[in-house]
Amino acid sequence: MRILLRAASGTAIAVLVALALYAPGASATSGDTADIPRWRWPLAGSREVVEPFRAPAHAYGAGHRGVDLGASIHAAVTAPADGTVAFRGTVVDRPLLTIEHADGLVSTFEPLRTTLDPGDAVSVGQEIGLVDAGGHTAAGALYLGVRRDGSYINPMLLFGDLPRAILLPCCESL
Repeated sequence: MRILLRAASGTAIAVLVALALYAPGASATSGDTADIPRWRWPLAGSREVVEPFRAPAHAYGAGHRGVDLGASIHAAVTAPADGTVAFRGTVVDRPLLTIEHADGLVSTFEPLRTTLDPGDAVSVGQEIGLVDAGGHTAAGALYLGVRRDGSYINPMLLFGDLPRAILLPCCESL
């Protein structure tokens, strides 16, 4: 009975993965990166991801809808791509900045102290602010979230640093 349950669960997982990867309209989080633009890393120095992207199981599920990047407080943050400032303000205790980019992409940075205002144009590599304190990130970390057409995607897809997933067998052989 145990072997039958393992085989059935393994088959169910394989079917779900196949549906997620090949379903029409699958999001960029499922591996469709052909039409994703390349962005410039927003911090100087080495690339350090303190907390990775974790997609939620559903729209309101638990997850981490962005990445926390290692940075020191007061570190300069630059625009990863051209865009227009859509929002600057404090949400709860988090100073943040949101930028609308081409291709339906929207980036959010927090905690970020900035002098930019909504409507300001930004260019790739332009300083957009300084890492501040507050929010859910550890002191000295910068949260970067990205939405594409309203849905969160893994920001690392835009930097070309996301290795392809390799599916391995999950169960003992029958």
